[in-house]
Amino acid sequence: MRIALSQITTGPDPEHNLALLAEHAHRAAEARARIVVFPEAAMACFGTPLASVAQPLDGPWANGVRRIAQETGLVVVAGMFTPGPDGKVANTLLATGPGTEASYDKIHLFDAFGYAESDSVEPGSRVVTIEVDGVRIGLATCYDVRFPELFRAHADAGARLSLLLASWGAGPGKREQWELLTRARALDATLWLAAVGQADPAASGTPATSNAPTGIGYSALVGPDGTVRQSLADGPGMLVADLDLDEVTAVRRAIPVLANRRLPSA
Repeated sequence: MRIALSQITTGPDPEHNLALLAEHAHRAAEARARIVVFPEAAMACFGTPLASVAQPLDGPWANGVRRIAQETGLVVVAGMFTPGPDGKVANTLLATGPGTEASYDKIHLFDAFGYAESDSVEPGSRVVTIEVDGVRIGLATCYDVRFPELFRAHADAGARLSLLLASWGAGPGKREQWELLTRARALDATLWLAAVGQADPAASGTPATSNAPTGIGYSALVGPDGTVRQSLADGPGMLVADLDLDEVTAVRRAIPVLANRRLPSA
């Protein structure tokens, strides 16, 4: 399976961001990818009043993503915001394309490092996987990476690949944590992990003006043995890679941590 990881910097305007997704999706199609993955908050960057930009899954922005998927023939996965209860929103991943239509609401909200995502976002509760060309794929968002049980749940559902979409908060040690956690989650669940973050706005000449998590870059493709196979730096870019999904079987045979578990799953 060929996958494209599109590391972009989005702004507050959903229409402008949709045009950016279209440009990058066409590049991914030219590279003959099957799936193109965009970051969390692809619809609008954090720091934007989220309730004012949130749209339902049958709204114009999501339908715009569907048009991009139809035009390119790709499965497109991108982060958006959908209306939630009591004026809050859901931090939603939309996965759409030929034979695929699903959404995942972020379960673990980023209430850490002085930021409170739960002030404006309602948490999800469902583990979500999709299937593309017979391959089961798990969906996760940013702070979810700190919770290994979610990725093991993907594996228990038959996933051989997890997609982690992020807009990682900057700060001392945060890049190191990102790199450590993404590798650990791939190894915990012995599956491929495609970790796609927002590029660092400063790398495009737009330094962050608040403590909102607007991205640090360093998207990576991690193998089921926890080794980084390809990665990007802090600026915008695209990573295209072929995944040997049979490697999951080989690694699980050599490192049967899922089969050897003694404690019950969460």
